[in-house]
Amino acid sequence: MKKAFILVTAVLASVFIATKGFAQDDELVGVFRWYNPVDQNYITVADGQFQEGQMLNWNWKNKTFMFSAYRTPAPGRVAVYSWYNPDTKDYASIAEDEFNDDQMIKMGYTNKTLQYYALTRRGPNTVPVYRWSIRKNHDWVTIPEEGNTDAYYKKGYSRKTFQYFGIPRSTDAAIYNQL
Repeated sequence: MKKAFILVTAVLASVFIATKGFAQDDELVGVFRWYNPVDQNYITVADGQFQEGQMLNWNWKNKTFMFSAYRTPAPGRVAVYSWYNPDTKDYASIAEDEFNDDQMIKMGYTNKTLQYYALTRRGPNTVPVYRWSIRKNHDWVTIPEEGNTDAYYKKGYSRKTFQYFGIPRSTDAAIYNQL
């Protein structure tokens, strides 16, 4: 009986330690980019922020996985918010330390909505994420470094600005959290 109790206690303790040591899949959220050919704008959307059917009904196309981020705050993470500009029909994903609310409102943005939490430090399984802008239609787009950045230069995007770090694949999160 004593051996069974010790064995059960050891198994429960190892499960508890493993749970604390690794990022759980439900803690991660996929981040996707969609394109609207009507408005010629991009939007960055966390998985579950909108239903896929809604996005398609609103004329968003070409859903592309970009990286994974976190659902919850923690040290070393920055909150990322979605903002909308009704005049330019632009959606922008802005980290909380890039612009303050007053600056965004003065630029015409409204509807601040929390999307996800991104990493603030580079790790072995991270990818830098940048914000690019295009003057002709006042669009900002979020692009991970591994993306096809030459295609955005050809479309007229410029002013590449570092935002934060993403996780290239959700399977990398457990490895990253071991360090």
